[in-house]
Amino acid sequence: MNLPKTVKIVEVGPRDGLQNEKRVVATDTKVELIARLADAGLTAIEATSFVSPKWVPQMGDNAEVMARVTRRPGLDFPVLTPNLKGFEAALAAGADEVAVFGAASESFSQKNINCSIAESLERFEPVMDAAKAAGVKVRGYVSCVLGCPYEGEIRPDAVALVAGTLFEMGCYEVSLGDTIGTGTPGKTQRMLEAAMRRVPVARLAGHYHDTYGMAIANIYASLELGVAVFDASVAGLGGCPYAKGASGNVATEDVVWLMNGLGIGTGVDLDRLVDAGAWISEVLGREPASRVSRALLAGRRAK
Repeated sequence: MNLPKTVKIVEVGPRDGLQNEKRVVATDTKVELIARLADAGLTAIEATSFVSPKWVPQMGDNAEVMARVTRRPGLDFPVLTPNLKGFEAALAAGADEVAVFGAASESFSQKNINCSIAESLERFEPVMDAAKAAGVKVRGYVSCVLGCPYEGEIRPDAVALVAGTLFEMGCYEVSLGDTIGTGTPGKTQRMLEAAMRRVPVARLAGHYHDTYGMAIANIYASLELGVAVFDASVAGLGGCPYAKGASGNVATEDVVWLMNGLGIGTGVDLDRLVDAGAWISEVLGREPASRVSRALLAGRRAK
């Protein structure tokens, strides 16, 4: 089997992981978390989002975070921008990569961003035009690719349509998100095979939630088809808002452990990553959700 030799991990903890925290996380904490993740070797760290603080108060310090992160060659800080206003604010804050997000489910699109899938894609056109003019890269997200909290299973061709449209609009990469974590390896591969008919596999990323414990299995299933970019969140930060009490993002530590075991390079130092995850978990007053992190930390304490 020809698995990829290297994999890129897009760290989403500082944005996707922290945005649902009920208690406001201090800007100092966010900036330090990003620095610790960069020191661990992660090269793509989703730093914040430029959405209305009315809807996501946790990200109200977006411009300050961007002003304080340490830039260096080869290190990217993508930020979420839902519309042109958000893009302009991100650009003013020095962002050189943004992300737009759509859904493969009509019901989810209506309830999450108050418009149809087609309308959401139309909203992105001025963002894409402005980004092209400014020389800013745009990443696309598709939610609910393996299940929807309102509609249940989603057809693979519905995912392919949205992913293909985002790619044709100019997104350099399209991240396919199992928002409620109900996907299984077979369903994941069928979804990817449909998406790959519209988007080259080198331009696809997997974003799998671990609600039912299937995220690592789905990542392996994706590797088998040649996917070599995965989103993950340090310490498994970020719950699943549509499944009460359930885990959300797959933990970055668990993804790195898998890749190390397969001999696939990530450029990430697992020990430093575990330290970063333990640190932010302590700040938030909880144990890391990462099984790998918990096992390695227990092993350290036992010595």
